[in-house]
Amino acid sequence: MPANQGERARRRLSTAERREQLLSVGAKLFSESPYDDVWIEQVAEIAGVSRGLLYHYFPTKREFFAAVVERESARMLRMTAAVPGVPVREQLTAGLDTYLGYVEAHAHGFRAFHRADAAGDQAVRRVYRRALAAQEKQILAALAADPEFGPVVETAPQVRLAVRGWLAFTTAVCLEWLRGEGEFGREQVRDLCARALLGVLAHSG
Repeated sequence: MPANQGERARRRLSTAERREQLLSVGAKLFSESPYDDVWIEQVAEIAGVSRGLLYHYFPTKREFFAAVVERESARMLRMTAAVPGVPVREQLTAGLDTYLGYVEAHAHGFRAFHRADAAGDQAVRRVYRRALAAQEKQILAALAADPEFGPVVETAPQVRLAVRGWLAFTTAVCLEWLRGEGEFGREQVRDLCARALLGVLAHSG
């Protein structure tokens, strides 16, 4: 067998590359089917590895799905991190645009992440809720540091609830947008979500 053909047949992946490959396969499967309908053997078969190797990385399906959720959470937090010193109102549009780009590029991971709340496994649901809490905390911290919205955060305890509701709204809009097959453009979705956040903040003071 020629060397290049053998390399194409099976290239030895590093530990990080193999883990990323398995999580990508898992994200696709979990985005398409409920948690209980995904079998760990499917992941191994699609990834072209033995079940033993998959279990070496992720001893249980619970740990595997939790890793998928945590991976997507970390991505979303990086995408939505605030820029220190820049007013929230100025960076809101650009931040949402970046976030929606992530949703488009990683649709399977985004769907899989938000399927976690429907999983029957309470441990998986706790991972998901911690991830949402981290997003909420990040947004509230950015608002608290902002000259315009900081006073509202300090004086209106309902801001936390408003931000939590906005996250749920944005998630529902994004999931519907992915199902819409081009019915709405990114700019339309971005502007809708931006207006929604500014609206809830305006009525929280």
